[in-house]
Amino acid sequence: MSSTIHESQATSGRVVELGRPWRGVGPFLFASHHLDAYPQGNGAMGPDADLSDRPLGQDMRNPSGWSMYHGTEVPGFPAHPHRGFETITIVRKGYVDHADSTGASARYGPGDVQWVTAGRGVSHSEMFPLVRDDAPNPFEIYQIWLNLPALSKGAAPEFTMQWAEDIPVVESGGARVHVIAGSYGGAAALDAPRASWAADAASDTAVWLIDLEPGASVELPAATLPEAVRMVYVHGEGGVEIDGEQVPTGFGYEQDDVAPVTVTAGDRPAVLLVLQSVDLGEPIAQYGPFVMNTEAEIRQAFLDYQRTEFGGWEWDSTAPVHPKDETRFARHGDGRLERPGA
Repeated sequence: MSSTIHESQATSGRVVELGRPWRGVGPFLFASHHLDAYPQGNGAMGPDADLSDRPLGQDMRNPSGWSMYHGTEVPGFPAHPHRGFETITIVRKGYVDHADSTGASARYGPGDVQWVTAGRGVSHSEMFPLVRDDAPNPFEIYQIWLNLPALSKGAAPEFTMQWAEDIPVVESGGARVHVIAGSYGGAAALDAPRASWAADAASDTAVWLIDLEPGASVELPAATLPEAVRMVYVHGEGGVEIDGEQVPTGFGYEQDDVAPVTVTAGDRPAVLLVLQSVDLGEPIAQYGPFVMNTEAEIRQAFLDYQRTEFGGWEWDSTAPVHPKDETRFARHGDGRLERPGA
């Protein structure tokens, strides 16, 4: 994953170019931001549009403002394997339909967060159903890859939901902070998955998603542990000022010494994704969807997937979507049903 360090250097950190996907920091391998202006649906939860000129299955950066990604009828990412890390998916607009090799499934939407602990291996699909046939289907998500420590890479796969109704939000002076991991302003996030590095107090992990109105400021507190590192991803309509440094939208601000800093928006709204953690201090071997500690473990991951498919695939499609009128839900592999507010 390539990135270029910007020339600017501030007191507490430095402005960096983020690349595509966005470069990670510490145990965060990278972050992706998907923003798609999908048209109205076609009744089968695909786009009501001509797809004949698209490289279906590999439609990643279409200039029309939306992509099919690896989907051929419905946008999204059909069944694919992971091992050795976690995905954190944050939805801002639209819906994600999940299915996996543990038998679990879900539909989640604006404000919801899903963590998938791949552990020793899971296959899952992430499809983006266009449920509105009478209006456009705007879509926006973040997906963050968070490494697992060596001791947890063999953990049982698991997915957990954080429903929008339960995620702490701290509001002050035109700033709105969604506390997804760690704590902010006295508000503690919901519990991270059991095997996650974020569940270990020694990780000092924080994930905050912050909306700033024009001219609004927010203070990012010091990390609890001096070894922690932090990246502030700046996007949205406008840039911000951090520690006296101008950070344009589409750039990041990387802190090695995580002291308190104030972030102030310019004359347009800004959005900040803040990732903070202590590095694992372990070697990383990564190949595609597998993140382990050694090349031998990567080879073993491929062999295991070819042999077991990480539990098989019970769904009748590699890109399953749920009924169009289905509301937000999560059904776990043991059959337990979860709905927001329950």
